[in-house]
Amino acid sequence: MTLVFKNVTKRVGADVHIFDTSVEFVENEFNILLGTTLAGKTTLLQLMAGLEVPTSGEIWFNGNNVTGVATQKRNVSMVHQQFINYPHFSVYDNIASPLRVAGFSKADIESRVDSVANLLKLTPMLKRRPNELSGGQQQRTALARALVKDADLVLLDEPLANLDYKLREELRDELPKLLSDRKCTVVYATTEPTEALLLGGYTATVHEGQITQFGKTPDVYRRPTDLETARVFSDPPINTTKIIRKDGLMVLDEEVSWPAQGAADGLADGAYMMGIRPHFVTVQPTSENAVAIQGRVIVSELSGSESVVHFKLGDLSWVSQSHGIHAIDIGADATFYLDTRHCIYFGENEKLMAA
Repeated sequence: MTLVFKNVTKRVGADVHIFDTSVEFVENEFNILLGTTLAGKTTLLQLMAGLEVPTSGEIWFNGNNVTGVATQKRNVSMVHQQFINYPHFSVYDNIASPLRVAGFSKADIESRVDSVANLLKLTPMLKRRPNELSGGQQQRTALARALVKDADLVLLDEPLANLDYKLREELRDELPKLLSDRKCTVVYATTEPTEALLLGGYTATVHEGQITQFGKTPDVYRRPTDLETARVFSDPPINTTKIIRKDGLMVLDEEVSWPAQGAADGLADGAYMMGIRPHFVTVQPTSENAVAIQGRVIVSELSGSESVVHFKLGDLSWVSQSHGIHAIDIGADATFYLDTRHCIYFGENEKLMAA
């Protein structure tokens, strides 16, 4: 069930929504589209579903050119962030509707509906209508209707966004397992880097209508090919600064430097852009490679398990993310510790140099 984009573009008037895109998604796997709101994820899903036609290029699925083929002629299921259900149907009938259209027997329909309703905790609500459900319950109904059908292509557009935290966590774990037994290609759109990491599979980072990188999710996270990809795959935002390699040292400023080892070992002397994610900038040293930096606190946020501190590093705004509760006064000068093992270095063109 291979899904392939060949030089696909999408324009609406003078606006380019999707720039020239060629990518082959991985069959029988979770393929994640990761990007901010309005990055182009929904447009890409609509192109895959046949709800939109590309301005140029071709879309191939399972060896067939499906460019321009109507959605009704494709075996595809799609769930939108904004739930869509038939208001006059019961929950049971909403879930069963694609199976009835496909001509399944009554016994098969009952078995499939019961199974997916149990997974999504909808069993007590099967006789209700959508207007008798909460928003989260309606979204689960829409998700169940997509999952109950043996579609070749399953498209999920931020399907868990309207669910409560506990159910969202459960489904993040269950969805890959549920779909792993089916021969289908799954494409899942999200704005959350953490969700992409939890789901695993393969990730395409999307920025302003372009797929900047595609590969195994841990590889894209650990080795972003450019700074924009690193920004997409970091929440809180990745910290960046200019840095100089000189005489075997990485020099941040006159007072802060460290040996050019590991990722920096093979770099030539010169100027680079450095990125480091906030959880490697902490209020206490986490390794012998930690280097102290000074900053003035501008925001301090505490939760039950971590502390997030926004601070000024020279003219730059940086973020520190530490385990535990660390109360730091706003406006105070504080010491933070940068774990140099996790620095990522980019050239002047913002392409990866080493990681």
